[in-house]
Amino acid sequence: MRHLKAFHVFDVAASCSSFSEAAQQLNITHGAVSKQIKTLEAYLGVTLFYKKGRNVFLTQEGEKLKVSTRQVFTVLENTVNELRKPALHTLEVSCEPTLTMRWLMPRLSGFYESSGIDVRLSTAGGAVQLGTNGLSLAIRRDDFECHRDYYKTSLVEEWVGPVFSPDYWEKVKHDLGSITTIHSATRASAWQNWQQMSGTATDFTHHSQQKFGHFYFCIQAAIDGLGAAMGSYPFVMDDIKRGVLVAPFGFVPSGCDYILMSDKANLVGEEKQFADWLVDNLSQAIPKCKK
Repeated sequence: MRHLKAFHVFDVAASCSSFSEAAQQLNITHGAVSKQIKTLEAYLGVTLFYKKGRNVFLTQEGEKLKVSTRQVFTVLENTVNELRKPALHTLEVSCEPTLTMRWLMPRLSGFYESSGIDVRLSTAGGAVQLGTNGLSLAIRRDDFECHRDYYKTSLVEEWVGPVFSPDYWEKVKHDLGSITTIHSATRASAWQNWQQMSGTATDFTHHSQQKFGHFYFCIQAAIDGLGAAMGSYPFVMDDIKRGVLVAPFGFVPSGCDYILMSDKANLVGEEKQFADWLVDNLSQAIPKCKK
């Protein structure tokens, strides 16, 4: 087929709101994206995009072409991924860092023993591009805008609440104003959001604060007795069961879910086995003692 590269550039650009974003995903220049689109428009004899402000939008003809290119490139990507898979039963999965360290990794050996599937993890949050380096699944908190048409399976509703080391809670429980609140740069408004959702009478917004760059540092700081951290239940459930952390205020829904992202609606083989295992195990990550 003529202009196959232009069709690929169009397919990526059709999923984005700007040529700049498409250029970033394709690792080419904005000008190169524009050139490929113009080549394709000249070849087809139709206009595929129109500009409105700084963004670009598909014309009616562009929308029609997008349906076809997405089907074609999805089939191609899936076939390439299947051919590139090693003979061993392996699965490439991206997962948010704190969920990886505090929930998934301690349980992966059990999944391997029951399935014989070696799950190879990479850690990242937010937007993801499946198919890159064999990546077939991604576990995310659904608090970001995804520009790709991936299928999303809800794994569990997220519940959040403040967690303390037992010794620190004994120290501050009769003087709540002395609590040091621990904050993460990745969830800067976590305490404020929890306070609104929980309806607590105590105002924690003006308390002494400790700030860390990542969520998992915050939880470790709480374990070490440096203050109270806002805990997502899957991250702290094992420590609560062991008595390492306590959650005297309980937990409330955060308004987000943890989800599994895939480029296929009906998973098969290793992907389906892992997805079923995730759904079954994360469904238990709901606090028994809620607010």
